Amino acid sequence: MSGVRNGHGTSGGGRVSVSRAAVVVTALTAVSTIFGFLRDVVIAAVYGAGPDLDAYLVAQGLMNVVLGLVAYAMARSVTPVIAREVKAEGAACRSHRSFDTAITVTMVVLGLGAVVVGLLAAPVTALLAPGFEGEQAELAVMLTRIVLLATVLIAGTDLLAAVAQAHGRVVWSSLQGVPFNIIMIGAAGLFGPRYGIQALAIGFVIGSAARLVLQFPPLAALGLRVRPRLGLRHPGFREIARLMPPLLVGSAISNVNSLVDRAVGSTLGDGAITALSYGWRLVNLPETLLIASLLVPLYPALGAAAGNLPEVRRLVSRGLSVTVTVLVPLTLVLMVAALPLVRVAYGRGEFTADDSAATAVAVLWYAPALVAMGVRQVLVSTSYALGDARAPVLVSVVAMVINVVGDILLAPVLGVAGIAVATSMSLVFAAIANGVLLARRHGAVDGAATRKLLVRATVIGAATVAVGHLTGRFLAAMLPEVGPLLEGALIGSMMLGAYVLGLMLLRAPERLVPLEMLRAVRRR
Repeated sequence: MSGVRNGHGTSGGGRVSVSRAAVVVTALTAVSTIFGFLRDVVIAAVYGAGPDLDAYLVAQGLMNVVLGLVAYAMARSVTPVIAREVKAEGAACRSHRSFDTAITVTMVVLGLGAVVVGLLAAPVTALLAPGFEGEQAELAVMLTRIVLLATVLIAGTDLLAAVAQAHGRVVWSSLQGVPFNIIMIGAAGLFGPRYGIQALAIGFVIGSAARLVLQFPPLAALGLRVRPRLGLRHPGFREIARLMPPLLVGSAISNVNSLVDRAVGSTLGDGAITALSYGWRLVNLPETLLIASLLVPLYPALGAAAGNLPEVRRLVSRGLSVTVTVLVPLTLVLMVAALPLVRVAYGRGEFTADDSAATAVAVLWYAPALVAMGVRQVLVSTSYALGDARAPVLVSVVAMVINVVGDILLAPVLGVAGIAVATSMSLVFAAIANGVLLARRHGAVDGAATRKLLVRATVIGAATVAVGHLTGRFLAAMLPEVGPLLEGALIGSMMLGAYVLGLMLLRAPERLVPLEMLRAVRRR
């Protein structure tokens, strides 16, 4: 890992180190993701999908806006600037005036912002959750003020992690989700039954503090000194400030979508926000665990091939093939077996049968977004590798409008399903639009190969859905008392088997993708 740590070494050695670092990050992120899923399972069992958890999710979303509009963009802007300073100064680099200014400005701005939002929590919460009334509205205000205490803690974590990553230290920042989720599990499981939803909010603050503490060891090992500083004219800080606007826009778009979803969800009755949140997390789990890992080698390869259009086209086709082959059958399983999967994941404790049914509806209509997210990830990464950041941002703005308008128009008619449909529509649009722009502006998408890939996926997918429905009907007729675990496993295994068989029968080029992925993981 020395090539990553000091930024030196040959180009080949640098690539190997970066690849190894990426694999480490992916593995540790997967561990954190699994702990996050266990956290959701425990919280669902303790609180169910009711008004208290809805209020907590709104409070958490409000804090994320305060964070997302400044801290996320600042942390992402810091990394390339500090990385260049590390490369220029080498192992002797022990301080960064630009970073000192960045973290000082961020802490001051967010600290003041958190105080202002805390004072205005009542009217702001009323705006963001218009469906909340009485005790639920008061609870949301109180929870907002509690979780706002974590604002500077999380911002500090992100910035300290960014400077450590710029020095090649990636392990501690990738582990930060583990102690946070363990503390949240303890807060919900041990203290939730006695102290209610307040225990979860306090656990959030304590867990955020644990994440921050976890960033100190790499800084100490590097001998880095971080001091308060307001060098606004420093060239490094001015470059950081220049990098922020596009990242700020992207962060704002993501947060606006989430806020509008929850605001509209608050008008649908108790538990709607929780059903949407848990449904989305279940759908997003495969993308986080699989695609982020499987596409690790793609990103450095795209950067290296930026001047070689045929190689870029080949890499994009490869990324799309992996994404579609892995995510299409998983998407179909989520749609056909939504209810048993939700019951297995969350259906215990206070999470009632009605809660499971509402969450299953969200899963059903969120599921198409899974493939769209994976495809968009490949295409947007390619645009950035080619130096085109404008197109993805413009597409994101239009996608946000689709999501917001869809929420407003569809939720009153379809309820939870309407909000999920709006989200899926916006992400499908983003995937298609990014692909069209990437093809037209850079010629980086092999249109013929992509169309054939999608046609094969559609044909095989239709047959797979038929197998899933027939399996479900057979189980209902022959084994009416079958448990959700066995039901979900049987439907899922039959559908995955049908999809693989379809690839073999059509002799699709992507039929070899699973074996190649296993070989790649083994080599790594």
